[in-house]
Amino acid sequence: MFRIWRLKFVVFTVIGCLTLLTIVNFGTMHVMAQSSSASTVIVQAPNLGRHFKKFGLEGSILIYDLNRNQTYEHNSQRNATAIIPGSTFKIFNAMVALETGIIPDDVAVLTWDGIHRNIDAWNHDTNLRQGFKDSTVWFYQVLARKAGYERMQQLINKVNYGNRQIGTAADIDRFWLQGPSKITPKEQIEFLQRLYGGNLPFSQRTMNLVKDIMVREQTPDYTLRAKTGWLDSTNPEVGWFVGYLEQNKNVYFFATTIDMYKPEDAVARIEITRRSLKDLGLL
Repeated sequence: MFRIWRLKFVVFTVIGCLTLLTIVNFGTMHVMAQSSSASTVIVQAPNLGRHFKKFGLEGSILIYDLNRNQTYEHNSQRNATAIIPGSTFKIFNAMVALETGIIPDDVAVLTWDGIHRNIDAWNHDTNLRQGFKDSTVWFYQVLARKAGYERMQQLINKVNYGNRQIGTAADIDRFWLQGPSKITPKEQIEFLQRLYGGNLPFSQRTMNLVKDIMVREQTPDYTLRAKTGWLDSTNPEVGWFVGYLEQNKNVYFFATTIDMYKPEDAVARIEITRRSLKDLGLL
């Protein structure tokens, strides 16, 4: 009888210890998840890297789900690496031009300088809205020169954009194309969050206008605002696609980069982003 009682005691003791250990371990896992989410929760999403493999390209993508405070990504190291912003800087440049009165609105036209460029859409008079859509480099270079070195540097510092570097006065119309300006994909998303929330040091009118010209797709179900970028001053060349998707009463910010070896690779910036968003049940 004593042996049976002792056996029961041992069994219950072991079960109790295992139960306690399980509770402690579960609690530790929960705390770790919470502590890592002080800013955002990193979640292993569907394998976003497979989309890059499909195109045979190296790159990165970062998607931030605002309501859930979750980040989905491929290539976390690259998402934290600063890259020249290229034409994604047009988002910032447009706000500077509107805020300072360099250009009164999104439809005021600047006259083409007559210099023929290799992209036909650039070879005519244009405005802020059309120049954004066509990514017309000369138009936004004119705006930057009109803003001037000191004013541009002041606003870059005020916004804390990227590494806040714009070079010398001679670099005023190319610092975002050739450097020294650089920004990480993570910083791109932080900047876009501030734009979406109206938390940049620009007027509401300025931010609303720029958000409107950023609209790339709009359906009854969603609105996609974005800007492409293409660096031809690097080897390999680099493509950007940044923006945010408003759908299901939520906002999904994204920043995609790819290494490009031929012009045909450029489409992958957009297609990889779309496929990744579809992985999350969007679009």
